Amino acid sequence: MKTTSTFGEYIASQAERVEAALIEALPASWDVPGSLRESMNYSLMAGGKRLRPIMVLEAAEALGGSQAAALPAALAIEMVHTYSLVHDDLPAMDNDDYRRGKLTNHKVYGDAMAILAGDALLTQAFYSVTQAHRSFGIPAERVLAITEELSFYAGARGMVGGQAADMLGEQGLTKLEELEFIHLHKTSDLIVFSLRAGGHIAGATDAQLNALTEFGNALGLAFQIQDDILDIIGDEQKLGKPVKSDEKQQKVTYPYFIGLEASEQKVKELTKQAKTALIQANLPNPDRLLQLADYLMQRDH
Repeated sequence: MKTTSTFGEYIASQAERVEAALIEALPASWDVPGSLRESMNYSLMAGGKRLRPIMVLEAAEALGGSQAAALPAALAIEMVHTYSLVHDDLPAMDNDDYRRGKLTNHKVYGDAMAILAGDALLTQAFYSVTQAHRSFGIPAERVLAITEELSFYAGARGMVGGQAADMLGEQGLTKLEELEFIHLHKTSDLIVFSLRAGGHIAGATDAQLNALTEFGNALGLAFQIQDDILDIIGDEQKLGKPVKSDEKQQKVTYPYFIGLEASEQKVKELTKQAKTALIQANLPNPDRLLQLADYLMQRDH
């Protein structure tokens, strides 16, 4: 079993692999208006943990599949995640000036180009998914399943629905269940998709996909609660954005409902729940996904 620091280095190397592929994700030969290409790449290459694409790669490997063949789906989820951040930062949404330590997209390119860059990234994601079949020969029915699930988990039923509920909840959430709904859809759903996409690449059974789903739901909720905690006690330099922003925006979070200590305990419980689901599934190579769960619980940014 690798130490946390060594695993951190492995995650960093996987992030570099993803970033190298992202640079080529919008073909240079395509005739795209320069400002649009720049705006897309500005946010796509702005750094970040690259956790969702890494989860696609690790889920494929956990089931004995090819990480190389999983890369197109990995790039797709990073494009979707990036588009959601570009749109979230807009004045009509969260109205943020900084993301990952850099000016937000609309602050550099203007609202209209930021909206178009987000639209283009979302659309490009579906093109990327098809390359698993075109370039790596993954059976078309598996790629079709990934495409269907990307629509499901990223759209009105998933991430976009979670974002809408978050905005509607700004009038004041009164129940923890309402906050959990937002977290499960706004955050967990893209994590669940990532894991299931890797599973589909490797030809996962329904039982294995169910285990990855359970793992992802618990891990995603833990990830978001950890974000809530870091917004209170995190290091602004490491986070790349101002701390206590939730408090300033009067956003209701897990620590608001149950307190900081109970929130930290909840992260531990959910991480254990996620790992148990994975262990019980008897996947061929689950170690790195299990390490990833621990790594996320201990993160400080």
